[in-house]
Amino acid sequence: MICAFCSAVCIGTASVLQAVATRAARPGTGSGVDVRLLLRSLRQWRYAVGLALYGLSFTLQVVALLTIPLYAVEAAQSASLAVTAVAAARVLRVRLSRTEWGAVAAVCAGLAVLGFSSGAEGGSEGPPALRYVLLGVAGAVLLAGAPAGRLPGRSRALVLGLGAGTGFGVVSVSVRLLDGLTPSALVADPAVYALLLAGGAAFLLLASAFQRGSVTTATAGMVVGETVGPAVVGVVWLGDRTRDGLAAAAVAGFVVAVAGALALARFGEASVGAVAQETAPAPSAKD
Repeated sequence: MICAFCSAVCIGTASVLQAVATRAARPGTGSGVDVRLLLRSLRQWRYAVGLALYGLSFTLQVVALLTIPLYAVEAAQSASLAVTAVAAARVLRVRLSRTEWGAVAAVCAGLAVLGFSSGAEGGSEGPPALRYVLLGVAGAVLLAGAPAGRLPGRSRALVLGLGAGTGFGVVSVSVRLLDGLTPSALVADPAVYALLLAGGAAFLLLASAFQRGSVTTATAGMVVGETVGPAVVGVVWLGDRTRDGLAAAAVAGFVVAVAGALALARFGEASVGAVAQETAPAPSAKD
């Protein structure tokens, strides 16, 4: 659980940095799958640092996925929003309201209950078709991103954020399904291709969601997408269970943690936008 929480710390910090960086980059095509926007964002040092933090987060997440159930790891990932709130309050000097501090406390309390009630990870590998289903979901996320980027206003941010979260969720489940880390095993495993495709699609969609849409709405969609699906897969197909007699406590902790994270999803909209305007490049006829 410690690794899962540290992973959330990395993600929460990276989200603030990347939201600022993508808004500072020049606008893209408007598509939800805009490679040029991602490349322009990479020129921003904040985005590069954010990517490095995502890499560290992924390493910590893999360790967590090998030791505790999927639902516990994904609930911890939702705590990244609490980290974002606290980090933004410190770095951007934005004052949190009592409601927002209450949401932070709710996330922490929910995770504490969830961590206490979670058992060992399930030993099931799931049905053989699950790997191919994940690959199909990853492809669907990528294909749906292009038209989603042309939706109006709030719907655009919500759908792109949900798509990005779904992609990150596929990555989490794929890690659990890996047969081995030898080159021959990796090349022959569909879960590897699902992981790579879903991860790439998620970053593309999230960059577009942050760049033109509402950071608040996009973050809420991402939390739902990356938390609920993997938790269901872990319990239904991979054998994840709680400690004896603590199933109700685990469900309550999960609900409280995710609800608190979603309440915090509205935090940081103004502060991120303000910093982005300060760091935005001067208009240019190029690019």
